[in-house]
Amino acid sequence: MAHTQRDALEKFENTVGINFRLYNSLFLSLPFHGIEKTGTWLSLFNQNCEEGYQKGISPVEIVEGFFDTNTPLVSEKERLDLLFRFVQYAERQVVLFDALEDASFNKLHNINGNGTITQLENDVLQKSKSKELAEKINDFSVRLVLTAHPTQFYPGSVLGIINDLKAAIETNDTHEIKLLLQQLGRTRFFKKQKPTPFDEATSLIWFLENVFYQAIGEILSKLETAFPNDQISTAGLIKMGFWSGGDRDGNPFVDVGTTLKVADSLRAAILRSYYDDIRELKRRLTFSGVEPMLAELEQRLYQSAFRQADSPELTAADILAFLGRILETLDRKYDGLFAHMVENLIFKVRSFGVHFASLDIRQDSSVHRSIFAWLAQSGGSIPEDFAALTEDEKIGVLLDINNTIDPELFEDELFRDTILTIRAIKQIQKQNGEAGCHRYIISHSQTALDVVEVIGLFLLGGWTLDDLTVDIVPLFETVDDLTNAAGVMRKLYNNEIYRRHIRRRGNCQTIMLGFSDGTKDGGYMMANWGIYKAKEELTAVSREFDIEVIFFDGRGGPPARGGGKTHKFFASMGRNISDKAIELTVQGQTVSTNFGTVDAARFNIEQLLSAGVYSSIFTRQEETFDPAGEELMADLAAFSFTAYSQLKNDPAFLEYLANVSPLKYFGRTNIGSRPAKRGGAANKLTLDSLRAIPFVSAWSQIKQNVPGFYGVGSAISRLDEDGKLEKVAQLYDRNPFFKALIDNCEMAMQKTFLPLTSHLENDELYGRIWRKIRDEFELTLKYLAKITSRPSFMTEFPVSRQSVIMREQIVLPLTTIQQYALTMIRKSEPKLRPTYESLVIRCSFGIINAGRNSA
Repeated sequence: MAHTQRDALEKFENTVGINFRLYNSLFLSLPFHGIEKTGTWLSLFNQNCEEGYQKGISPVEIVEGFFDTNTPLVSEKERLDLLFRFVQYAERQVVLFDALEDASFNKLHNINGNGTITQLENDVLQKSKSKELAEKINDFSVRLVLTAHPTQFYPGSVLGIINDLKAAIETNDTHEIKLLLQQLGRTRFFKKQKPTPFDEATSLIWFLENVFYQAIGEILSKLETAFPNDQISTAGLIKMGFWSGGDRDGNPFVDVGTTLKVADSLRAAILRSYYDDIRELKRRLTFSGVEPMLAELEQRLYQSAFRQADSPELTAADILAFLGRILETLDRKYDGLFAHMVENLIFKVRSFGVHFASLDIRQDSSVHRSIFAWLAQSGGSIPEDFAALTEDEKIGVLLDINNTIDPELFEDELFRDTILTIRAIKQIQKQNGEAGCHRYIISHSQTALDVVEVIGLFLLGGWTLDDLTVDIVPLFETVDDLTNAAGVMRKLYNNEIYRRHIRRRGNCQTIMLGFSDGTKDGGYMMANWGIYKAKEELTAVSREFDIEVIFFDGRGGPPARGGGKTHKFFASMGRNISDKAIELTVQGQTVSTNFGTVDAARFNIEQLLSAGVYSSIFTRQEETFDPAGEELMADLAAFSFTAYSQLKNDPAFLEYLANVSPLKYFGRTNIGSRPAKRGGAANKLTLDSLRAIPFVSAWSQIKQNVPGFYGVGSAISRLDEDGKLEKVAQLYDRNPFFKALIDNCEMAMQKTFLPLTSHLENDELYGRIWRKIRDEFELTLKYLAKITSRPSFMTEFPVSRQSVIMREQIVLPLTTIQQYALTMIRKSEPKLRPTYESLVIRCSFGIINAGRNSA
């Protein structure tokens, strides 16, 4: 084990560490921005930061001491100008580091090792499990749902440079690298205007076309080739989902026009991808009888992709029919020459159809509730006394709706858009196929009525119960909602009309379990445990009614939002948890981190596939926890929840986060189109209104990462008092779920750096909160060392650990400058406030981007 870790670290040093120092020295010597010696001063400033925190001095003292001792700059303007230059240099250093890691991906990861298709193939053949593999794959799927949550600060131009820089590094083209670094130095990193929801969708579609299309195609081809005679069908094995343009709860600026435009763009993108593949095929299939079919398909694809007038609609069945005839001709007349190329395209068409990714619609339950309240008051489609009815009576009324409503009757734009969107789903299904848009997700689902209200809206929108080709997906997030989820579903399953709808949908119910708001509400350990227990109870109640349940996990981003080594959570589940599918959101920097290149995407998708397939065939246990382990885990979650609740309920908690972190400036970064909190800027900031991503990101910016560890140390300490510490250590050694939970917690703690904010320890307003966080961190550090028998974090993942360490070194000047600016804002004259605020915002870019390895 130690030898393997040394080898991994040596590879990292040789491929990333040495090259970063080499290219960084080149970069820092380039003359940018008109200030001489900026790069030299930045290196010196970084050193001053490290030494300053070791001495226990504050960011303000570090910054002012640096200027007084090392530069001739005296005026505040000169000093602030240099700090802005430092920010520009440091954020570009992060880009260089990103490109180096991307270029070294295959050297740093065992692409044929654990969790890959190669390992799966070897073990299946060695242990004669082909039949079991075929059965599992034919009834299993992985769905990755791309979301546009604003945690990625790179504009498209910078992402392009990263790609080009990666290619130049792979070929060791020093001249090209130098040119690209010069380009990088002169390329703007921030956007003057916020992107629109459609802009965000367009950015994500780029990843679909340039990464996922190729990566998924390669995986499907590899599987079909590895097991050619085992009747494996990969048609529905890997699916892509899409929220940008359909997620109204996540983004109140999305409307029906955006939804239709995004659906059209998704269709055009996949047809363009097929068109490019056909053009490649034409270079090889130059045979009589084949060329005319290829030419006709090429023309049809071009007409549909580029919307030529009067072009007939092209369906996935049409494309497959063309390819089937071509394949048959190759087999019959040309000995199957180049048939594999046609088969590879067939695999893609079966997976992507003409929709590319399924566009999910999401809205908050409160919106639906308000619509029916308005309808009752207006004397429209439901009884005037609707509000006074019992829940069962309301459900009966909604399921008996037999009239439609004109959207224009609604004065409220949101209400009108809701009905128009429900109508638009039919239009999208007609154009892109049913898979193009077939799920409606209900945020803040708390009751069976929340689900039935959506069915009522579909009936008002012109659908009937018999033609409702849409899955209604409740989303449970908070601690209470997760606890009550099984009861909600039991009530729905007991309703015969709803049961008939489920049967029409393949006797399958999708349920989304969100992590981010669960962490904000209950803390790290309770969020994990709450989701697990909800899955266990929902699996049991669904099986009781002979319904197959699919869990859709909102687990994107860093560990504090449920991310990290996500596949390990799925692989740890016993048979008491439904395993028909793995579905999860991929958001923000996770898209470019885990799926930003074809190599990375292929590797990480294979890890998810293996988590579902391999464990089911070879290693899956009956129960995730034995009774003693479950009791221990429940106690840990409860004690952790108590500790976290005491912190979040402290009257100074939100004020601390709002003023010590850059939370209040997230809305001014122009990285995303949506606001940082629900309810508009005029509403008071509350934990409920604050969106989970700004909440988690704010803690990450100040290097405290509270949502990723707080309460863990207190929980283990309580069990230690009861004499159960050894049992917790055994749980870590023996239970994969608990191990994954603790390993992710270690990542959050590895990225915590309390000296950055230690100047607050005795602050009159914020000292109490800071000391609580410090004490919990030290307690967690102490007890993690005891239960893991490791003195430091992440030692089982040496490459990831070293990556975190180097990235934190790169951004140390940024976090220092940001804390300096935040301190000055709290005590500066009004005329200086805008400049310091700009400095805070600019620092955010590099800090967030450097955290990509948290995904």
